[in-house]
Amino acid sequence: MQAFAELLDALSFQPARNSKLRLIETYLRQTPDPNRGWALAALTGGLSFAAAKPAILRSLGEEKIGAELFHWSHDYVGDLAETLALIWETKPEAGPPPALGEVVETLQRATKMQTPAILKRWLDSLDATGRWALLKLLTGALRVGVSARLAKQAVANIGTQPVSEVEEVWHALSPPYRPLFDWLLKEGPKPSTNRGGAFLPAMLANPIERAELDALDPAHFRAEWKWDGIRVQVSASDGVKRLYSRAGEDVSAAFPDIIEAIDFEGVFDGELLVRREEAIAPFNDLQQRLNRKMVTPKMLKDHPAHVRLYDALWIEGVDLRALPFDERRARLEAWMARKPHQRFDLSPMVPFTDWAHLAQLREEVRSDGIEGLMLKRADSPYLSGRPKGPWFKWKRDPHLADCVLMYAQRGHGKRSSFYSDFTFGCWRDNEGKRELAPVGKAYFGFTDEELRWLDKWVRDHTTNRFGPVREVEPDLVLEIAFDGIARSTRHKSGVAMRFPRINRIRTDKPAGEADTVDNLLQLVPSSGHG
Repeated sequence: MQAFAELLDALSFQPARNSKLRLIETYLRQTPDPNRGWALAALTGGLSFAAAKPAILRSLGEEKIGAELFHWSHDYVGDLAETLALIWETKPEAGPPPALGEVVETLQRATKMQTPAILKRWLDSLDATGRWALLKLLTGALRVGVSARLAKQAVANIGTQPVSEVEEVWHALSPPYRPLFDWLLKEGPKPSTNRGGAFLPAMLANPIERAELDALDPAHFRAEWKWDGIRVQVSASDGVKRLYSRAGEDVSAAFPDIIEAIDFEGVFDGELLVRREEAIAPFNDLQQRLNRKMVTPKMLKDHPAHVRLYDALWIEGVDLRALPFDERRARLEAWMARKPHQRFDLSPMVPFTDWAHLAQLREEVRSDGIEGLMLKRADSPYLSGRPKGPWFKWKRDPHLADCVLMYAQRGHGKRSSFYSDFTFGCWRDNEGKRELAPVGKAYFGFTDEELRWLDKWVRDHTTNRFGPVREVEPDLVLEIAFDGIARSTRHKSGVAMRFPRINRIRTDKPAGEADTVDNLLQLVPSSGHG
């Protein structure tokens, strides 16, 4: 556990990607099985402990120094794991610290009643860094600047394999990944791929602007609408049916209606949407279905899920990824034409003559279900990752609104000392009185220097406190960029923004001149797109 703690500590203080990569590689080379496999699972989000909930950790802290002092300490530090690690003390008589494998295997078997005593014993035996790493492991919030793909790149490097080869077999494996390490170190065969509904690495597009298109030949490209949903992969083989996010997260449980409709074998790339009759519902409707552990019959009826297919990776046992896009598309169309599939349809191609014509089409379509265009080279194979050149996303320009900062909350990880999560609102009339109504929340879009400025402004203009949240004077205007907007009964203002982020800090604009909720309502599309 101590070696894993040192790795996390080093990663948290190392901003450079290549340096992080070397740290993980070194750890994986020097650490024996199964500990390195459990570490890899932790870095890629593959571990969870049902019996170790945050409530247990809070109760340990309250028992240690008293509820009020612990809550004040937590509010000041801003991070549960770090707070508990700091207030605890190492006891030499507690014995040696546990190995990472011991921690994982013990907690996977432990009951909720057994867990507090187990954690106390380990916290007593670890130093402050070890305690912090243990608690981060339990909460699943490592926040050390390592993506799952970076961790997979590191494990690929120890076997001098391309990361795409690791991603090919990843979802056919489970922690602690002994067959993966055996293969990479030439001690065993390559694990099987595309078996049992396994995920295949997605191909991603690069953003492009209008001016950049002139350097490309339009005859070489095909255009599709970029639908405003969630990119997914539908995978079915050996009787196993799965729905994955583009990053490979299994989201099947939240969409049983899609899983039930899979009556084929293959792997398909598409967009997850909510569709009623012929109309694509706003993204806010899809959000009602995301991240659900339980899906009610009413939810299935009110928010019916649908997948609009873009591409075919496998069809009936044949790997199509090496084929050019035009041929994959032709095979997908032929496959769909043989038999209709409930809850699945094809994303239509967008015919165009030149870039000016395509730009005109992009501006004319203002449906809530479309957020721009996808451009794909006709001869492009389906490659994992984000290769430069074959695929582009040409999103519509974002909407902009001037909003007033209302509340701020401390962030997590490196931002735990800063107020970095900002709630903002717009003006509305309520029974003859002008008031601010919250319209969104943003925690990115600003530079580190701007974050320091915002943090100081929040501290200097606080009017009230609610635990980790501060209410501030309604004086600072933030220009908010967002990709779309929809009506919402869940928000006090009646609207919900899509991907809001801070575009500019408007110190030059009086708060009284910020936008109104009525201004935002005018941006809500009147109808969907079939």
